[in-house]
Formats: sequence, C-alpha cells, structure tokens
Amino acid sequence: MGSDDQFDPDMSDLTVTVADGVALLTLNRSERRNAYTAEMGRLLGSAYQRCDDDDTVRAIVLTGAGDAFCVGADFVTAANPFGALRGDAQFTASPIDPAAFELRTPVIAAVNGHAIGIGLTIALQADIRIMAESAKYAVAQARRGVIADCMSHWTLPRLAGSAIAAEILLTGRNFDGAEALSMGIASRTVPGPQVLDHAIRVARDIVVNVAPMSAALSKRLLWDSLAHGYRPRQVAELETQLHRRVMGSADAVEGVEAFRERRVPRWTGSVSGDWQPLPEFTEGEVR
Repeated sequence: MGSDDQFDPDMSDLTVTVADGVALLTLNRSERRNAYTAEMGRLLGSAYQRCDDDDTVRAIVLTGAGDAFCVGADFVTAANPFGALRGDAQFTASPIDPAAFELRTPVIAAVNGHAIGIGLTIALQADIRIMAESAKYAVAQARRGVIADCMSHWTLPRLAGSAIAAEILLTGRNFDGAEALSMGIASRTVPGPQVLDHAIRVARDIVVNVAPMSAALSKRLLWDSLAHGYRPRQVAELETQLHRRVMGSADAVEGVEAFRERRVPRWTGSVSGDWQPLPEFTEGEVR
C-alpha cells in the first residue's frame, strides 16, 4: 500500500498509513469523539481487506483520533447508521466486512479512550486489545432500544465467558480498564496516552520476529477452531497438517538460523502468494 492508497485525512472518516510493515488505521472524527458512521464502517472493512491482501503489511493497528477510540453510533448527525426503518433489507448489524478476526493479518486494537457500543464491539473483533486504564467502556446498545452488534454475542463470551458476557450485554453498564482486564476483555491496560505506542510496539515485534505464514496460519487456526467448535483432537490434526506446510520452508530454516546466530530473521515468505485455506472437518471426522 503506497502513498496513493492512503485516505485523505481531511476528507475521510478513516485514515490509513503504513510504515515498517505496520498499517495504522485511525477512526478519524475527533470532533465527534470518533462517533461511528456507516461510511466509517465501509472504509474500515475495505481497509482491512486491502491490508490483508498486501504482503508489505504484516500487522494492523486500529485506533481513534484524539482522546477517544469510538463513543458509539452517531445519533446526532445525518450520518446516524441506525436511522433505517425496521423493514430496511439493506441494514446489517455486522457492517465491518471482513471482520478483523476473519483476516490472516494480526489486528491490534489500540483502544486509546472511551469505547462505547459499536466502538467496543469493533474492538472485540481484534486479536489483541491494548486499552486505556481510565477510559469508559460499555456495550450499551440495549440501553438505546436495540441490541449489541458486530457479532459481539459470539466474540464477548469467547473472550470473557458466558456469565460475564451476559452481564455486559444485558445491563449495558459502564466499566473501566481495570475491570476490562480482569474480565479478559483487555489484553493489557496502560495509561491512555501510552496505548498507541504499546500497540505499535507489539505490532513491530510481530513484523520483525514472527514469520508471515506462521502468523497467518496460527491466527486462522485459532479463530477457525472457535468458529467451528473444533474438538481438541481435531485441532491436533490441523496443527499437524499446518506444520507440514511450513516445515522445511525457507522461513522455517531462516527462523532457526537467526535464533542460533542471535540476529534478526530475514523473512521471505509470501502469504498472498502461497496461501491455501485451512481444511475443514466434516461431521464425524477425528473426534
């Protein structure tokens, strides 16, 4: 993704910059505390797909402009994404397509401030969440007369367990970073001004130290196992098959040599060029 692919920061609800293998996606309505719009969702899904198709992007960081991540849907302006009539066949409660967990590229949510409603449910789709300690969080949709979105009835119980998910979804109450960490929603918490730096550091660690295909296969196996409800022996079979794909590859050789020589590895693998979808089990296979 070169400079021609970047969104105009003065015209777009989302900006994209790429440096040193890390794509930084920024929700860009700081004057509205990055309140969500349908255009923002469309741009985010498009940016996710473009990054996932680009071998120069090894990790994605999603953050918000200013001191908020995303305070939820914009109910004030004409951009209100939930203003559709009940019978509108075009409406979807999962507007980010593809979702972050459907990519091959690792996605880190740098939740630098308040994340409410769809602001939080978008972040729940990331692989890793670095969250501001003192910010306010809530899946508040039930308090607005709708229900939670972005597949959060699936992501939240897998992150925090069904009991906590029920409390968060059914009450819509606020909680802070410390509670998000204790519930398993946050991967880690830091002071708000430090969130983006921490997220970029994690992303660059992946870029430098993790083989591209290894990251892609491991991410897909993790999320596919959750999505398909694979049993332990099914996961074991997939791990074996995927090991066979990478064992003896140039990057497998390089990873060991770099470790022995105590140097930074020089990865050459191409996810976009060499990717094959993971196999799926049919009923009755490998119990």
